Formats: sequence, C-alpha cells, structure tokens
Amino acid sequence: MQEKLRAVIDNVEKVIYGKRQAAEFLLTALLCRGHVLIEDVPGVGKTSLVASLAKSVDCSFKRIQFTPDLMPSDITGFTVYNQKTGDFDFHRGQVMASFVLADEINRASPKTQSALLEAMEESQVTVDGVTHTLPEPFMVMATQNPIEYVGTYPLPEAQIDRFLMRIEMGYPDKRHETAILKNYQSAEPLKDLKPVIDGSVITAAQKQVRSVYVDELIHNYIVNLAAFTRRNESAALGVSPRGSLALCRAAQAWALYNDRMYVLPDDVKLLAEPVLAHRVILRQDARLSQVTPQSVIQQALKNVPAPVARL
Repeated sequence: MQEKLRAVIDNVEKVIYGKRQAAEFLLTALLCRGHVLIEDVPGVGKTSLVASLAKSVDCSFKRIQFTPDLMPSDITGFTVYNQKTGDFDFHRGQVMASFVLADEINRASPKTQSALLEAMEESQVTVDGVTHTLPEPFMVMATQNPIEYVGTYPLPEAQIDRFLMRIEMGYPDKRHETAILKNYQSAEPLKDLKPVIDGSVITAAQKQVRSVYVDELIHNYIVNLAAFTRRNESAALGVSPRGSLALCRAAQAWALYNDRMYVLPDDVKLLAEPVLAHRVILRQDARLSQVTPQSVIQQALKNVPAPVARL
C-alpha cells in the first residue's frame, strides 16, 4: 500500500517541484475523506498541484472556475421538464466527480460557495428534493487568493470548518524555480501526466485508515491542544470538536502513508497547524496586533505537553 501511495507523490513531483510535503498533505486529506483549501498568492502552482494529484488517480475530475456570476445550480445541477416524456430530467452539476477543483473559490458569492456544503459534509447533493450520491472517492480541493485581493469574498466560517486542511504553497527556492524554467521550456508536464493508481486503491486505503491505532494518550493530547485554543486570549473562537476529530483522522492517515499502524505524537505536531489553524477565529484587537491563527497553534504546541511512551 505504501509503495502505491508514494508512487502518487512521485508522479505529482513530475509537475510540481519542491513542494513534496504539500502534495503529501493533499494525499493525507484524501485518505481520511477530507477536503483541502490551498491559499496563496497567484502563480505559485496551486491549481497545478491539485490537477496533478487528480490526474495521478484514475478517477473523474472536474474543474469549477468560481466567478461572481457562478450560480449554485452550476455546481449541484438542476432539473428540467422534458415535454416528450413528461418527466423532470436531472442535469448533473460540476460537483458530480471524484475530484473537484474549486478554483479561486472566494471569487464567488457566499451563496454560491455554500452550495458545496452538503457535498463536502455528506458526499451527496439534493436538488428539488431528490438526493444524488457522489462517486467514491470524493474530494474537494479548493484554491483561493488572499482576501486582501480585489474581487474576493471571505469564506463563511461554517464552510472553512468543513475543510480538513488549509495549506500554503509559498514560493519555490532558487534551485526548484530554475528546474521549473528548464522543464517547462519545451514541454507541458501536466498534460503528459498519466494515472499511476485507480480509485479502488484509494477507497481501500481510506478503509484501512480507520484501523490505525490511536492511544488514549494521543486522544488526550489532541483534546488538550484544542482546549488551549478555546481559552487563548487572542481567539474569539477556538478549535471545535470537528477540528479535534479532523486532526485525529489526519494523524491516522499520515501514519498509514508512512507505513505505520499506530499514531505518534510527532504526527499530531506536524499536522496541527494545517488542520487546526484555519479553524481559529481571532479577536479584532488580536488581528490588529498582527497575531495569526498559526501563532495560536504554535503556542498550543509549545505549552501543551506531548505524551511520552509508556514503560
């Protein structure tokens, strides 16, 4: 299993250079049936990272370009009366795929953004009272530009909390940026990318994730980290129980990816920031003081003692 999962990451690295951990975080979210929000400035490879992961798995893939005039029905689908048959025909929306790229999600209105909520939470969409099940595996990978950019809308807190992880890409270092120039000069690596596994491997791994052992000490550690954020003076809203569960599931998936059937405290530490930071809502005065959600999580990791091995 581990070899097959690592083959996916190796395949992604044919397109994205120097961002292996970001790709591994995406795969980790996929393994625990989660969704990912990738936020960074334009041009650092957010869309290419998502597309390369989707192309590495032999499943259906749809890209939705979020714009101010995008309607909820464009995402979920709609029904039309058929005069010949006398029935209502369902026209599938763009979300009806295994991998859905919600590109620049914060350029659409909050109403349109919220059309993804049911799909992300329950892997289904309901149109005109009829429920349609989404394929397996199913994953939403959304990209967004920082909210300071013109023409963006902040995501509702309820939708942000549905994302298992929030990832920042960052600029590549000089060595990898030079490799990008060299390899993209005469080719388009993304167009030439081929699948290396099929969807059945992912669904099998998703089932196996649940059997990864998590000690009670690890459970307590995760709960204590979440509790620290709730009583932090900079936070208006701390990490919810959904966030605690997300961190536990992500740690299980990370352990499986690293060929272990048990979770270590280091797994929790590594994943705490991408899984928890976007769930922390800061007080207004804290934001003015340049406090960030990431710094709140780092404070939690520094102040909450990690469990040690039982003798």
